[in-house]
Parts: sequence; structure tokens; C-alpha cells
Amino acid sequence: MIPGFFMGNALMWHDLLVALALLLVIEGIWPFLSPNSMREVLLMIAQHDNRSMRISGLVSMVTGVILLYLVN
Repeated sequence: MIPGFFMGNALMWHDLLVALALLLVIEGIWPFLSPNSMREVLLMIAQHDNRSMRISGLVSMVTGVILLYLVN
């Protein structure tokens, strides 16, 4: 391991942990407010085929990359 690698990138790690914390907070809002509706949606999603799931994942990733580009 490179000495000082983690300390030199402390700001990067801080930002990454902040982003992860916000992700967890945002993703926890729906099951906290309406667990039954979330359960129903998850059951519907489980019935989709692999192609639909991959397309949804791709759209989500591309949207995230575009949003990051616009913000930065």
C-alpha cells in the first residue's frame, strides 16, 4: 500500500461517505413512510425480465452521470 494514500485523499473519502450517507437517507424515506406500497412495487419489479431490469439500470446510471456532469 502507498504510504499516506488514504490521508492524501481525505477530502475525496469524506465526499464519498457523505454521498453514501445521503443515498441511505433518501432510500430509507420510502419504506419508512409507506412500507406496504414499497413491498407492492418490489413484487412488481421482481416479475420483470432481465432485459427490462438492465434497461432500467442503464437509464438510472446515465441519468446519474448526466446529473453529476451538470452539477460539477
